[in-house]
Amino acid sequence: MPWNPSSTHAAAGDVVQLVGLRHKHFIFTLAPDAELQTHRGVIKHNDLIGRPWGSQVFSHLGAPFFLLQPSLADLLNELPRNTQILYPKDIGFILITMSIGPGQRVIEAGTGSGAMTTALAYAVGPSGRVISYEIREEFQALARKNLARIGLDSRVEFKLRDLAQGCDETNVDAFFLDVPNPYDYLGQVRAALKPGGHFATLVPTFNQVEKTLRALRRHHFAFLETCELLLRYYKPEPSRLRPTDRMVAHTGFLIFARRIEPDLHHPSRELLEEIGALSPIEE
Repeated sequence: MPWNPSSTHAAAGDVVQLVGLRHKHFIFTLAPDAELQTHRGVIKHNDLIGRPWGSQVFSHLGAPFFLLQPSLADLLNELPRNTQILYPKDIGFILITMSIGPGQRVIEAGTGSGAMTTALAYAVGPSGRVISYEIREEFQALARKNLARIGLDSRVEFKLRDLAQGCDETNVDAFFLDVPNPYDYLGQVRAALKPGGHFATLVPTFNQVEKTLRALRRHHFAFLETCELLLRYYKPEPSRLRPTDRMVAHTGFLIFARRIEPDLHHPSRELLEEIGALSPIEE
């Protein structure tokens, strides 16, 4: 696998990261006899192959670098893209909240450049499956390349289709919807999800949240949650610890829900209100 986080030494074919002064970094694939040309000098791939991760190396000009395995966050942040991507601060929370794990079947609609696809493929493991629907052929083509670069493409089934036509799958464990109008596709989502299955979407504005919450209730989803994540780093200096000058603030509103099977003949309004399937302030 080109990206192998469990290895101890760099090998030919590995995706690697070199980090130099002022955090300048390069992510590339090791190939015998190849060279990395930088403004700080040339690094020969042969000098990196076989070295343990964390080693300090030098360019031919003497510029220092550290040889590392890129983290999943590094790979996602550097992903070649032709669309806005989801960022690690949101992706990690989505994966945990939706309980995405090895062996699961997960649908994603709105592949884009493949950032979320990559994270999902990593999370489901070699025994799981990600089915990714996209309507734009050029977006899907780039996502395929991005997944193939790190060796996760075998875990993903790409489908070029308008989600309005529905999904081929049923009883999937989770469904992540990354489109501007998720409220228009919740019937298709419900048809694909298993009872009790997890749903999530991300939208940038309040009116999209409102429309999505109303549509989720119409389609018998409950346990609704809406949140946003704000990320603030601190300067890692023990003697002068303080926040960094910039923070990662609003990127979007996350909405989570579960498919439920309410008893329509004997509904308990109190319980349905409590789990978010009904609004206590609406008729």
